[in-house]
Amino acid sequence: MIRQLIEKIQKTKAPICVGLDPMLSYVPEHIQAAAFEQYGETLEGAAEAIWQFNKEIVDHTFDLIPSVKPQIAMYEQFGIEGLKVYKRTVDYCKEKGLVVIGDAKRGDIGSTSAAYAAGHIGSVQVGSKTYSAFDTDFLTVNPYLGTDGVKPFVDVCNSHDRGLFVLVKTSNPSSGEFQDRLIDGRPLYEWVAEKVVEWGNASMDGEYSNVGAVVGATYPEMSRILRNLMPHTYFLVPGYGAQGGTAEDLKHCFNKDGLGAIVNSSRGIIAAYKQEKYKKFGAENFAEASRQAVIDMAADINSVL
Repeated sequence: MIRQLIEKIQKTKAPICVGLDPMLSYVPEHIQAAAFEQYGETLEGAAEAIWQFNKEIVDHTFDLIPSVKPQIAMYEQFGIEGLKVYKRTVDYCKEKGLVVIGDAKRGDIGSTSAAYAAGHIGSVQVGSKTYSAFDTDFLTVNPYLGTDGVKPFVDVCNSHDRGLFVLVKTSNPSSGEFQDRLIDGRPLYEWVAEKVVEWGNASMDGEYSNVGAVVGATYPEMSRILRNLMPHTYFLVPGYGAQGGTAEDLKHCFNKDGLGAIVNSSRGIIAAYKQEKYKKFGAENFAEASRQAVIDMAADINSVL
Protein backbone atom coordinates (compact mmCIF):
# COMPACT_ATOMS: atom_id res chain seq x y z
CA MET A 1 0.00 0.00 0.00
CA ILE A 2 2.81 2.46 0.76
CA ARG A 3 4.02 2.01 -2.80
CA GLN A 4 0.62 3.18 -4.08
CA LEU A 5 0.82 6.28 -1.92
CA ILE A 6 4.36 7.04 -3.13
CA GLU A 7 3.28 6.70 -6.76
CA LYS A 8 0.48 9.22 -6.22
CA ILE A 9 2.86 11.61 -4.44
CA GLN A 10 5.27 11.41 -7.36
CA LYS A 11 2.49 11.92 -9.89
CA THR A 12 1.03 15.01 -8.18
CA LYS A 13 4.43 16.37 -7.02
CA ALA A 14 2.60 17.24 -3.81
CA PRO A 15 3.54 15.35 -0.61
CA ILE A 16 0.29 16.60 0.89
CA CYS A 17 -2.56 15.07 2.83
CA VAL A 18 -5.73 17.14 3.23
CA GLY A 19 -7.21 16.61 6.67
CA LEU A 20 -10.98 16.32 6.30
CA ASP A 21 -11.61 17.29 9.92
CA PRO A 22 -14.76 19.41 9.62
CA MET A 23 -16.34 21.28 12.49
CA LEU A 24 -19.73 22.86 11.87
CA SER A 25 -18.10 26.22 12.50
CA TYR A 26 -16.00 25.67 9.35
CA VAL A 27 -19.07 25.04 7.19
CA PRO A 28 -20.34 28.20 5.46
CA GLU A 29 -23.78 29.45 6.46
CA HIS A 30 -25.36 28.78 3.06
CA ILE A 31 -24.49 25.07 3.26
CA GLN A 32 -25.74 24.77 6.83
CA ALA A 33 -28.98 26.57 5.93
CA ALA A 34 -29.69 24.22 3.02
CA ALA A 35 -29.03 21.14 5.15
CA PHE A 36 -31.18 22.39 8.03
CA GLU A 37 -34.01 23.26 5.66
CA GLN A 38 -34.02 19.68 4.48
CA TYR A 39 -33.44 17.84 7.77
CA GLY A 40 -33.99 20.44 10.49
CA GLU A 41 -31.46 21.42 13.15
CA THR A 42 -30.82 17.76 13.88
CA LEU A 43 -27.83 15.42 13.93
CA GLU A 44 -28.89 14.32 10.45
CA GLY A 45 -28.94 17.94 9.34
CA ALA A 46 -25.47 18.54 10.75
CA ALA A 47 -24.16 15.41 9.04
CA GLU A 48 -25.64 16.50 5.72
CA ALA A 49 -23.92 19.89 6.03
CA ILE A 50 -20.61 18.14 6.72
CA TRP A 51 -21.09 15.87 3.72
CA GLN A 52 -21.83 18.72 1.30
CA PHE A 53 -18.83 20.64 2.67
CA ASN A 54 -16.50 17.65 2.26
CA LYS A 55 -17.75 16.83 -1.22
CA GLU A 56 -17.13 20.32 -2.54
CA ILE A 57 -13.61 20.46 -1.10
CA VAL A 58 -12.75 17.06 -2.56
CA ASP A 59 -14.19 18.07 -5.95
CA HIS A 60 -11.92 21.12 -6.00
CA THR A 61 -8.69 19.47 -4.79
CA PHE A 62 -8.60 15.76 -5.76
CA ASP A 63 -6.56 16.37 -8.92
CA LEU A 64 -3.84 18.18 -6.95
CA ILE A 65 -3.26 15.80 -4.05
CA PRO A 66 -2.44 12.14 -3.39
CA SER A 67 -4.39 11.62 -0.18
CA VAL A 68 -6.88 12.75 2.42
CA LYS A 69 -7.13 12.09 6.15
CA PRO A 70 -10.63 12.18 7.66
CA GLN A 71 -10.47 12.41 11.46
CA ILE A 72 -13.18 10.10 12.72
CA ALA A 73 -13.91 12.09 15.90
CA MET A 74 -15.22 14.99 13.83
CA TYR A 75 -17.87 12.61 12.52
CA GLU A 76 -18.49 10.62 15.70
CA GLN A 77 -19.60 13.81 17.47
CA PHE A 78 -22.77 13.58 15.35
CA GLY A 79 -23.37 9.96 16.33
CA ILE A 80 -24.52 7.35 13.81
CA GLU A 81 -25.43 10.01 11.26
CA GLY A 82 -21.88 11.36 11.44
CA LEU A 83 -20.35 7.90 11.00
CA LYS A 84 -22.51 7.39 7.90
CA VAL A 85 -20.98 10.56 6.46
CA TYR A 86 -17.48 9.39 7.44
CA LYS A 87 -18.06 6.23 5.41
CA ARG A 88 -19.64 8.19 2.58
CA THR A 89 -16.64 10.52 2.54
CA VAL A 90 -14.16 7.62 2.50
CA ASP A 91 -15.97 5.99 -0.42
CA TYR A 92 -16.22 9.21 -2.39
CA CYS A 93 -12.54 9.99 -1.95
CA LYS A 94 -11.59 6.52 -3.13
CA GLU A 95 -13.83 6.96 -6.19
CA LYS A 96 -11.79 10.08 -6.94
CA GLY A 97 -8.57 8.04 -6.82
CA LEU A 98 -7.33 9.36 -3.47
CA VAL A 99 -5.52 7.33 -0.83
CA VAL A 100 -7.54 7.55 2.38
CA ILE A 101 -5.83 7.66 5.77
CA GLY A 102 -8.37 6.97 8.50
CA ASP A 103 -7.35 9.01 11.52
CA ALA A 104 -8.84 7.00 14.37
CA LYS A 105 -5.78 6.38 16.59
CA ARG A 106 -7.04 2.95 17.56
CA GLY A 107 -5.12 0.67 19.89
CA ASP A 108 -6.04 -2.17 22.24
CA ILE A 109 -5.03 -5.81 22.62
CA GLY A 110 -5.96 -9.22 21.31
CA SER A 111 -9.39 -9.67 19.77
CA THR A 112 -10.28 -6.01 20.34
CA SER A 113 -7.32 -4.79 18.32
CA ALA A 114 -8.08 -7.40 15.67
CA ALA A 115 -11.68 -6.13 15.49
CA TYR A 116 -10.53 -2.53 15.06
CA ALA A 117 -8.19 -3.66 12.29
CA ALA A 118 -10.92 -5.66 10.57
CA GLY A 119 -13.40 -2.79 10.74
CA HIS A 120 -11.12 -0.06 9.47
CA ILE A 121 -8.56 -1.58 7.10
CA GLY A 122 -9.56 -5.22 6.85
CA SER A 123 -12.75 -7.20 6.35
CA VAL A 124 -15.35 -9.04 8.37
CA GLN A 125 -17.08 -12.33 7.60
CA VAL A 126 -20.89 -12.35 7.69
CA GLY A 127 -22.13 -15.83 6.93
CA SER A 128 -20.86 -16.74 3.48
CA LYS A 129 -20.03 -13.13 2.59
CA THR A 130 -17.10 -10.82 3.33
CA TYR A 131 -17.41 -7.07 3.84
CA SER A 132 -14.98 -4.19 4.25
CA ALA A 133 -16.69 -1.86 6.69
CA PHE A 134 -14.94 1.53 6.71
CA ASP A 135 -12.43 0.41 4.05
CA THR A 136 -9.71 3.02 4.55
CA ASP A 137 -6.26 2.46 3.02
CA PHE A 138 -4.28 3.45 6.12
CA LEU A 139 -5.13 3.82 9.79
CA THR A 140 -3.45 5.77 12.58
CA VAL A 141 -2.60 3.56 15.56
CA ASN A 142 -1.69 4.25 19.19
CA PRO A 143 1.25 2.04 20.30
CA TYR A 144 0.85 2.53 24.06
CA LEU A 145 -0.10 -1.14 24.61
CA GLY A 146 2.98 -2.43 22.81
CA THR A 147 3.31 -5.25 20.31
CA ASP A 148 0.09 -6.93 21.51
CA GLY A 149 -1.78 -3.83 20.37
CA VAL A 150 -0.02 -3.30 17.04
CA LYS A 151 0.58 -6.79 15.65
CA PRO A 152 -3.10 -7.43 14.75
CA PHE A 153 -3.02 -4.29 12.60
CA VAL A 154 0.22 -5.35 10.91
CA ASP A 155 -1.29 -8.76 10.17
CA VAL A 156 -4.22 -7.10 8.39
CA CYS A 157 -1.82 -4.83 6.49
CA ASN A 158 -0.17 -7.95 5.10
CA SER A 159 -3.38 -9.82 4.31
CA HIS A 160 -5.22 -6.85 2.75
CA ASP A 161 -2.37 -4.66 1.40
CA ARG A 162 -3.08 -1.78 3.76
CA GLY A 163 -0.96 0.52 5.90
CA LEU A 164 -0.54 2.11 9.32
CA PHE A 165 0.82 5.29 10.79
CA VAL A 166 1.89 4.69 14.39
CA LEU A 167 2.07 7.61 16.81
CA VAL A 168 5.73 8.30 17.59
CA LYS A 169 6.26 12.01 18.24
CA THR A 170 3.07 14.03 18.01
CA SER A 171 2.76 17.74 17.28
CA ASN A 172 0.71 18.85 20.30
CA PRO A 173 2.32 21.02 23.01
CA SER A 174 1.96 18.49 25.84
CA SER A 175 3.29 15.53 23.84
CA GLY A 176 6.53 15.71 25.78
CA GLU A 177 4.84 14.83 29.09
CA PHE A 178 5.25 11.18 28.14
CA GLN A 179 6.98 11.03 24.76
CA ASP A 180 10.09 12.96 25.86
CA ARG A 181 10.58 11.10 29.15
CA LEU A 182 14.01 9.49 29.41
CA ILE A 183 14.16 5.72 29.69
CA ASP A 184 17.67 4.32 30.12
CA GLY A 185 18.99 7.70 28.98
CA ARG A 186 16.89 7.95 25.81
CA PRO A 187 13.52 9.63 25.21
CA LEU A 188 10.51 7.35 24.93
CA TYR A 189 9.81 8.39 21.34
CA GLU A 190 13.14 6.87 20.27
CA TRP A 191 12.20 3.53 21.84
CA VAL A 192 8.83 3.68 20.08
CA ALA A 193 10.59 4.48 16.81
CA GLU A 194 12.74 1.37 17.10
CA LYS A 195 9.64 -0.76 17.66
CA VAL A 196 7.99 0.82 14.61
CA VAL A 197 11.00 -0.23 12.53
CA GLU A 198 10.75 -3.75 13.97
CA TRP A 199 7.02 -3.97 13.24
CA GLY A 200 7.60 -2.45 9.82
CA ASN A 201 10.19 -5.04 8.83
CA ALA A 202 7.33 -7.54 8.79
CA SER A 203 5.46 -5.50 6.16
CA MET A 204 7.90 -4.06 3.63
CA ASP A 205 6.58 -2.84 0.28
CA GLY A 206 9.65 -1.99 -1.75
CA GLU A 207 12.00 0.56 -0.20
CA TYR A 208 9.50 1.59 2.47
CA SER A 209 7.33 -0.22 4.99
CA ASN A 210 3.55 -0.25 5.18
CA VAL A 211 4.02 0.61 8.85
CA GLY A 212 4.63 4.36 8.98
CA ALA A 213 5.03 6.86 11.80
CA VAL A 214 3.28 10.03 12.91
CA VAL A 215 6.00 12.65 13.46
CA GLY A 216 4.99 16.24 14.17
CA ALA A 217 6.35 19.19 12.21
CA THR A 218 6.52 21.28 15.37
CA TYR A 219 9.67 19.53 16.64
CA PRO A 220 12.16 19.70 13.74
CA GLU A 221 15.25 18.60 15.70
CA MET A 222 13.43 15.49 16.87
CA SER A 223 12.31 14.86 13.28
CA ARG A 224 15.95 14.77 12.23
CA ILE A 225 16.76 12.17 14.89
CA LEU A 226 13.75 10.06 13.97
CA ARG A 227 14.51 10.23 10.26
CA ASN A 228 17.94 8.72 10.99
CA LEU A 229 16.41 6.02 13.19
CA MET A 230 13.71 5.14 10.64
CA PRO A 231 15.17 5.49 7.12
CA HIS A 232 12.60 3.11 5.56
CA THR A 233 9.57 4.39 7.48
CA TYR A 234 7.14 6.81 5.86
CA PHE A 235 6.20 9.77 8.05
CA LEU A 236 2.74 11.28 8.34
CA VAL A 237 3.52 14.81 9.45
CA PRO A 238 0.89 16.90 11.28
CA GLY A 239 1.49 20.37 12.64
CA TYR A 240 2.15 22.33 9.44
CA GLY A 241 0.47 25.71 9.10
CA ALA A 242 -2.21 26.32 11.70
CA GLN A 243 -0.20 24.54 14.45
CA GLY A 244 2.93 26.53 13.68
CA GLY A 245 5.08 24.13 11.65
CA THR A 246 6.83 25.68 8.63
CA ALA A 247 8.20 24.25 5.40
CA GLU A 248 11.72 24.74 6.77
CA ASP A 249 10.73 22.65 9.81
CA LEU A 250 9.69 19.80 7.50
CA LYS A 251 13.03 19.29 5.78
CA HIS A 252 14.31 16.68 8.22
CA CYS A 253 11.19 14.53 7.77
CA PHE A 254 12.17 13.74 4.18
CA ASN A 255 14.93 11.53 2.85
CA LYS A 256 17.48 12.73 0.31
CA ASP A 257 15.35 11.26 -2.50
CA GLY A 258 12.60 13.76 -1.65
CA LEU A 259 10.40 10.94 -0.37
CA GLY A 260 9.72 9.61 3.11
CA ALA A 261 7.01 11.98 4.32
CA ILE A 262 3.51 13.23 3.61
CA VAL A 263 2.45 16.46 5.29
CA ASN A 264 -1.06 16.95 6.64
CA SER A 265 -2.96 20.20 6.76
CA SER A 266 -6.52 20.28 8.02
CA ARG A 267 -8.14 23.62 8.84
CA GLY A 268 -5.39 25.45 6.96
CA ILE A 269 -6.95 24.01 3.80
CA ILE A 270 -10.58 23.17 4.52
CA ALA A 271 -11.19 26.49 6.33
CA ALA A 272 -8.82 28.52 4.16
CA TYR A 273 -11.61 30.94 3.20
CA LYS A 274 -11.61 32.19 6.79
CA GLN A 275 -7.96 33.31 6.52
CA GLU A 276 -7.08 36.86 5.56
CA LYS A 277 -4.92 35.54 2.71
CA TYR A 278 -7.91 33.87 1.02
CA LYS A 279 -10.66 36.20 2.15
CA LYS A 280 -11.19 37.41 -1.43
CA PHE A 281 -12.83 34.08 -2.31
CA GLY A 282 -15.63 34.54 0.21
CA ALA A 283 -17.73 31.87 1.89
CA GLU A 284 -19.61 31.12 -1.33
CA ASN A 285 -16.35 30.05 -2.99
CA PHE A 286 -14.81 28.34 0.03
CA ALA A 287 -13.69 25.31 -1.99
CA GLU A 288 -11.81 27.49 -4.48
CA ALA A 289 -9.98 28.98 -1.49
CA SER A 290 -9.11 25.43 -0.40
CA ARG A 291 -7.77 24.66 -3.87
CA GLN A 292 -5.53 27.73 -3.79
CA ALA A 293 -4.33 26.81 -0.30
CA VAL A 294 -3.29 23.37 -1.60
CA ILE A 295 -1.39 24.94 -4.51
CA ASP A 296 0.37 27.33 -2.13
CA MET A 297 1.22 24.57 0.35
CA ALA A 298 2.70 22.34 -2.35
CA ALA A 299 4.86 25.19 -3.63
CA ASP A 300 5.99 26.03 -0.10
CA ILE A 301 7.02 22.45 0.73
CA ASN A 302 8.70 21.82 -2.63
CA SER A 303 10.74 25.00 -2.19
CA VAL A 304 12.73 23.33 0.61
CA LEU A 305 13.03 19.82 -0.83
